[in-house]
Amino acid sequence: MTAKLKKEIFAYFKQTQPVYLATNDGNEPRVRPVTLIWFEEKFWIATGSSDAKVKQLFSNDNIEFCLPIKDDKNMGYIRGAGIAEIMEDLVTRTKIADNIEFIKHFWQDPSDPDFVLLHIDLQEIEYLPIGQMLATRMKI
Repeated sequence: MTAKLKKEIFAYFKQTQPVYLATNDGNEPRVRPVTLIWFEEKFWIATGSSDAKVKQLFSNDNIEFCLPIKDDKNMGYIRGAGIAEIMEDLVTRTKIADNIEFIKHFWQDPSDPDFVLLHIDLQEIEYLPIGQMLATRMKI
C-alpha cells in the first residue's frame, strides 16, 4: 500500500464511527453494528463481557468490519480484516476510557469486569473508492 493510498483510506476514520462487525458463531457468520474506535493509530471495540461476540471470539478471533463511505450520489466501502485481542492492560483500558466518551455511559470504570476492550490487529484492507466499481485488497 502506498503512503498516498494509506492516507486516503485512513482519512475516513474518525475517533468513533459505526461499522458492521462480522464474527463467526461455529461455521455461521454473525454481523452486527458496533462503534469502531480509532485511537492513537489503532483500532478498538468496546463491548460487554456477556455479549455474544466475546464468546465467539474465544472460539475464533478472526473478525472483519465494513465502513460504508459515501458522497451525495455514490457509495464505497472500507473493509478491514484481522485478529481481535482482548486488552487486559489497565493502563491502556484507562487511556481509552478517558478519551472515548461513550465508554463512561456503559461501564463504571476501566476495571469494570463487564467492560471488554478489543484491540483489532488489522491485517488487510479492502477499499472500494466512492463511485468506483472495483475494490482493491491490500495486506497491512
